[in-house]
Amino acid sequence: MKILMIFDQIQAGFGGKENGDLELGGKKMPIGSANMFEKYLSDVDGQIVATLYCGDDFYLSNKELVTKKLVAMTKKIAPDVVICGPAFNYEKYGLMCSEVGYAIEQHTNIPVVAAMSAECTAAIAAHKEDVTIVKMPKKGGIGLTDSLKNILELASLKVENQSIVEFVQKNCY
Repeated sequence: MKILMIFDQIQAGFGGKENGDLELGGKKMPIGSANMFEKYLSDVDGQIVATLYCGDDFYLSNKELVTKKLVAMTKKIAPDVVICGPAFNYEKYGLMCSEVGYAIEQHTNIPVVAAMSAECTAAIAAHKEDVTIVKMPKKGGIGLTDSLKNILELASLKVENQSIVEFVQKNCY
């Protein structure tokens, strides 16, 4: 299973909130927080083939352009699945995950999994019916290992066209 990650500046490893104006970019390799998934990828025969990233402030100021480019870049990379997140409790990144994830699913045949904590209230309220959002702890919270495994399990279920109803009821918003 070929996985494309979409990160904000923090998860991509390009600094903190002060670098929110980071422009859209990407690398054909796992970067930043992608390493959190490394020890669980073999469970789903997964491989992170690329990471796209954008500062959350840059995204919010250029939503239409960034979303259009992320959809086009996703089509070009042609992964089996896209993971938007983990956004933890970063609300602006949560919005980017849910909005971009929804756009990718609308304009491609590539499934998307988003992930964020309950603190991302605006994203969850606005998009939980549009894109599957895996529950996860806030930054530093308990349960990160389980949520990482859940993100990959849902990605695998979607790629294999398996039923996700029971999984979503138990693990998603």
